[in-house]
Amino acid sequence: MATRPLTTITGGDLFPSVFDDFFRPFNFWDTERTLTVPAVNIDENKDEYELSLAVPGMKKNDFNINAENNILTISCEKEEKSETKQKNGYRNEFNYSSFSRSFALPDEVIKDKIDARYEDGVLKLSLPKKEEAKKLTVNNQISVK
Repeated sequence: MATRPLTTITGGDLFPSVFDDFFRPFNFWDTERTLTVPAVNIDENKDEYELSLAVPGMKKNDFNINAENNILTISCEKEEKSETKQKNGYRNEFNYSSFSRSFALPDEVIKDKIDARYEDGVLKLSLPKKEEAKKLTVNNQISVK
């Protein structure tokens, strides 16, 4: 069983996903309705940082993205209700999903130029770097002694 560092679960609700995994064989009727804390890919290139979160089934307006005091917070809330008429009454279903992820922003990020796009179930954020940071080159070559 893999463990996740506590810093990756900021604001998330860990216990329901732990119990869902434990009781998974018995929870066969609701396997696609629970949204857990999404994994994130972080890439860095010369000009920017790129964050990608896999969050299928959401809409653009389900997300709340905020950059304040060098903290980037991405959160999402989605509520679904459905009602089906059956022979002897109605069947009502309700589902509520949410998550929140927070990241410490490096000083070289231009916070007011952060861009977010949601395409094909993936939320992509572009965090551009300041010009001074683009000019810095760091040699990561380490010699073995």
